[in-house]
Amino acid sequence: MMFQFRNPFKSLSAVAVFTFLSFSVTAQNATVTVNQDEKIPQLLELKKEMEQDNELTDGYTIQIYNGSLRRANSAIQQYRNKYAEWPASIEYETPNYKVWVGNFTSRIEMERALLKIHDNFPNAFPLQPKQRKE
Repeated sequence: MMFQFRNPFKSLSAVAVFTFLSFSVTAQNATVTVNQDEKIPQLLELKKEMEQDNELTDGYTIQIYNGSLRRANSAIQQYRNKYAEWPASIEYETPNYKVWVGNFTSRIEMERALLKIHDNFPNAFPLQPKQRKE
């Protein structure tokens, strides 16, 4: 059996060439221009506001108070002092003010919150999507 001697400089020079070539490869540069209607940002902002006011969702909410504005303000303050998990708002439906809590996407999520809220607001009840303001 014959011993074959390999030249280590050949392998090393091949590695050096490949390394040099890999550094000299450059990527293509491109510019993308997006043309959109100027009203799109305004519409997105309007949609965001409507979602915060529960005007677009078919989800569930909880009503904790119905009556005068003075008592509605008191009820919402009492709620906010005890609960931070769900947003609350005062809604006006002639002739009463209502305090609504949460914007729940599922009934089970709303029912879990209602169990907690009942501890301090025993008259709280769920509002189904068809009962909500139009």
